[in-house]
Amino acid sequence: MASTTPTPRTTANRPDPLTLEVVELIGEVVARFHQDYEEAAAEHALTGAQARLLSLLCLEPLPMRRLAQRLKCEPSNVTGIVDRLEARGLVERRPDPTDRRVKVAAATADGRRMARSLRESLRFAREPLAGLSEGERVALRDALRGMLAG
Repeated sequence: MASTTPTPRTTANRPDPLTLEVVELIGEVVARFHQDYEEAAAEHALTGAQARLLSLLCLEPLPMRRLAQRLKCEPSNVTGIVDRLEARGLVERRPDPTDRRVKVAAATADGRRMARSLRESLRFAREPLAGLSEGERVALRDALRGMLAG
């Protein structure tokens, strides 16, 4: 016979007031970060989607299909974004070194400079985080990592 003891999933349907407050605060942080990111992108004459794609490509060159998965959009949308960034000299298409039939998009030196400038212009997260002690930032980082790993 199955146990009737509530599992965390069952009790998760009725979060306590502190959990509700944390969820609301996370939502507000996300919304403000997105707003700041969109404004920073616009200051660099980029859309938010172009800025996100450029940031991804600064980490590593990626095929269109993987970019679409990471951006959670259709590959045809990614093609248009890459076309516009390529026309500005911020990204380039290259043959995939492991499969020459596949093209990958890669950030150019100008694209990496643009992405760095964009990251440096984000104000929302940087300013409040600077007001926290190193220990508080470490605790916040660790808590966020724990949430994402869960």
